[in-house]
Amino acid sequence: MNRVVRTTSLIFIGILITAFLVISCRTESTPVIGISASKHASAGGNYVKAVRKAGGIPIIIPITADAQELEEILKRVDGIIMTGGEEVEPARYGEEALPELGKTFPERDEFDIKLIRMAAEEGLPILGICRGAQVLNVAFGGTLYQDIPSQLPDTFINHRVGARNEVMHSVRITEGTILHSILGETAGVNTSHHQAVKDVAPGFVISAVSEDGVVEAIEKSDAECIIGVQFHPEAFVAEGNDSLLPVFTYFIKAAGTSM
Repeated sequence: MNRVVRTTSLIFIGILITAFLVISCRTESTPVIGISASKHASAGGNYVKAVRKAGGIPIIIPITADAQELEEILKRVDGIIMTGGEEVEPARYGEEALPELGKTFPERDEFDIKLIRMAAEEGLPILGICRGAQVLNVAFGGTLYQDIPSQLPDTFINHRVGARNEVMHSVRITEGTILHSILGETAGVNTSHHQAVKDVAPGFVISAVSEDGVVEAIEKSDAECIIGVQFHPEAFVAEGNDSLLPVFTYFIKAAGTSM
């Protein structure tokens, strides 16, 4: 156990040193973007590639329940990306787990929700992707569908198909929203989820829905850039498809104004 603690501490210290060196060397016009840790958010992963392509400097934020550590990290970043991964525990939004619920990660739920709330208090731009959009909704008081097929039986899109590098369906984007100013009226997206936003958190609006009515994006109506998208724009960008790159360029620009 002591060896695990020492190893974890050394990893965290190494990340902070890296972040400090990166920030010390950056120019004022280059935002540093914190990417929440997950099995998908590796040093060479799609999130990192997308942030770099959009003009930001990416760092990975390690999972921790220590508010002081998060406070120090948030002093060193200009925006955060909440990544995909495990399913949010239903207890976080006041529900019992259904049999169809997949793998959860309680420690990550605690980390993600704390990180989102602290970042919002600091006025930092937040971009939630897939699980990141769902936990963003939960962090502000919203709820989720635990399983689209069983809870929304009239849907006709296979939202769990998992082809992240291909357009699988389109979304209708709500006029007057930030996402509409970024992508226009419609967008072709990939899909890899079986959960979705149910009750939208207070202060948020639905900014996109799929053709069968599933919520595909939300945003905080009184914030410049707190946005959640159910699809995976980083996967397109990493594969050389720039149709969803404007999501990242807008986010990086917003992060630049928060510096």
